[in-house]
Amino acid sequence: MQALPPPHLGEPYLLTPGPLTTSFETKQAMLRDWGSWDGDFRQMTQDIRSRLVAMLGRGNEAYDCVPIQGSGSFAVEAMLGSFVPDTGKVLVLANGAYGLRAARTLQYLRRDHVVLNKGDYFPPRADEVTRILRDDPAITHVFAVHCETSSGILNPIEEISRAVQGEGRTLLIDSMSAFGAVALNPDSVQCEAMVSSANKCIEGVPGFGFVLARKEALIRAEGNSHSLCLDVHDQWAHMQRTGQWRFTPPTHVVAAFAAALKAHEAEGGVAARGARYARNRDVLVDGMRGLGFETLLKDRWLSPIIVTFFCPADPQFGFDRFYALMKQQGFIIYPGKLTVADSFRIGCIGQMDEHVMRQVVRAARRALDDMGVESAAPSPEALKERGKLAA
Repeated sequence: MQALPPPHLGEPYLLTPGPLTTSFETKQAMLRDWGSWDGDFRQMTQDIRSRLVAMLGRGNEAYDCVPIQGSGSFAVEAMLGSFVPDTGKVLVLANGAYGLRAARTLQYLRRDHVVLNKGDYFPPRADEVTRILRDDPAITHVFAVHCETSSGILNPIEEISRAVQGEGRTLLIDSMSAFGAVALNPDSVQCEAMVSSANKCIEGVPGFGFVLARKEALIRAEGNSHSLCLDVHDQWAHMQRTGQWRFTPPTHVVAAFAAALKAHEAEGGVAARGARYARNRDVLVDGMRGLGFETLLKDRWLSPIIVTFFCPADPQFGFDRFYALMKQQGFIIYPGKLTVADSFRIGCIGQMDEHVMRQVVRAARRALDDMGVESAAPSPEALKERGKLAA
């Protein structure tokens, strides 16, 4: 097999939902050391916070940004532990691993909760949310995942928001894999807080997440948290007083994120970033379908973040071999995370454009040829499972 020309710096492209392929400028920003107490670093932190709030668009004046050390799951736990009091009860909308992880987090936090589990890829809908909230007046909060990367589904967050607001409850959003590429405007999505991470659609590197929350909610959150390190109110109050993080921040990661934010703005912000990712998805999906692959989701629910494909039923196909052949050509893909069918995932985000995605399709073609796979079509059982998805 003749490998494709390697991507910049000789690294493989990360076709994953984060960590992802970053720009040279973002990598370069990590070459300088920073003092966490220094005025220049404090200014960098404030600049990041302000830029993230501005990304919300109209209505952002009511919000503030609180960065939290750790991976995105740290930020989710911080949000749940800080904004749900111990007397609260949460309805978790789950249709994949990250909704279920939130429910497990609430179990650890000893917060009362119920789960609407839609399985691997059905979207939660407004009528279901409304019915559950009316039947259980004890529910105070609803937790929703914006883009569930287990399947690649973009959940109908505006519809969910209207249902939650209509019943007078509070919405908390995990927008980990969507924020920065899919609009989340306070005018159309009413939520108390949302979280994302440095290494997703802003195209930074892993090391911290951030909570965007209403200022009034941040004030009310005092004393709620189960954890010193994950107390969003305490982190926010300390930053307001001093401009510093309470505990040692990931300084190089913050510097890389500052560079990535500037590149995000230069590209044209949320709309332009989302449009590039959507083109990546469309080229990828068209090309893979041309090879005989089938997507798990119907077009209506495909996110511009990551796409799940069924594994071919051909007995010559094995995911581990397919993965290795793709990696040889400079592309690292993602295993599936479904219970209903064998699958794999290909991400559309990071420093890639539609030309790279065409290379991905060509690499997949060569991998199938090397494996001796005659058909990339999935099993009839997998297609039958997909047929259950509402139109």
